[in-house]
Amino acid sequence: MKKVIATLNAPGAIGPYNQAIDTGAFVFASGQIPINPADGSIPHGIKAQTQQAISNVVAILNEAGLTLENVVKTTVYLHDMGDFQAMNEVYGESFPAPYPARSAVAVKELPKKVLVEIEVIAAR
Repeated sequence: MKKVIATLNAPGAIGPYNQAIDTGAFVFASGQIPINPADGSIPHGIKAQTQQAISNVVAILNEAGLTLENVVKTTVYLHDMGDFQAMNEVYGESFPAPYPARSAVAVKELPKKVLVEIEVIAAR
């Protein structure tokens, strides 16, 4: 079973993909960049961008009937690994313990030249 998860409370997909796919046992959310779905704006700075990306993840999880407590794995993509500490501070304040498994990698460039993108896998 594969069910599409979509909400207007997070940025819409801008290509041939969905915000998330629910397989019943797991929800796989596409990477969320820090676009405010209300007005399309992108906040300035890594902390504000991390918070917006997490807010977008929360909106998608809520649409699936889940919360950050259901997240078992995250991948964080950073434009600059020098932003890791600031991102990690916001991340740590947002995700409840026990924290999910996580990978964090620096990439050459992210869509719309944002500083961070976060994808998650959540379990029911």
